[in-house]
Order: sequence, then C-alpha cells, then structure tokens
Amino acid sequence: MPLSFDSALGIHVKALEVRGKRTELLASNIANADTPGYKARDIDFRAVLSNARNQTGFHLRSTNERHIAAGNDSVSSSLLCRVPLHPSLDGNTVDGQMEKAEFSENALRYQASLTFMDRKFKGLIGALKGE
Repeated sequence: MPLSFDSALGIHVKALEVRGKRTELLASNIANADTPGYKARDIDFRAVLSNARNQTGFHLRSTNERHIAAGNDSVSSSLLCRVPLHPSLDGNTVDGQMEKAEFSENALRYQASLTFMDRKFKGLIGALKGE
C-alpha cells in the first residue's frame, strides 16, 4: 500500500500555508500602522480551512482562450478588511496593539501546527523502521 502524505498529514499542510499567509498580512498591517488611508486586512482562517476540507478536486476547464481563469487560491478570495474599534482621522484602520496580539497568537498556532506535523513525521519514521 503506497504512503500518501496528504492522508497522513491531513489538513495541517493547508493550515500551515494559511497561517503563513496570515503572518504576512498581519506583519503588513503592523508595518503600515502610520500610513494614511491604509486598510487593515485579515484572513478568515476557519472559512479557508472549511473550504479546503470541502474541496472535491474538480477543476474548471476553459474552452476558449478569452475565458477568465478560475483561481483556486482560497486564501486570496477570503481576504477581509478589519473594522476598526477606534477609526483614525486619516482613514487608517490599523490598531497596533490588536494587530500585535493577533500576530502573536497566529505565531503560537503556527508553531503548534509545526510541532504536530513533527510528531506525525516521527511516528511515520518509527512505523517505517518497525519500532
């Protein structure tokens, strides 16, 4: 029976990808905290993972070169603008303390996913060695 990493690791590969993209977004929000008119963005993590879990593997086929390509990047399609608790006068919606707290929580959850995958790999290696 062939070994399938997709079935062995489950949704955790997609979770790491989404957490990585969310880290980039949150870092961008923090970096632009003083930029006038900047709109803070975030990802709905649960929605992206539920979409990944429900994907059936169907791919759209275009029959004409003028058709619009259907993107399957569920992360980009689920970008949300953050609603500020205290809007600033210059139109910036970044709350620095909230962004830093979200960044820290996301980093912690990213590390937890890495630890889980590390244990999965160690278990697979142990199984292959017959331990």
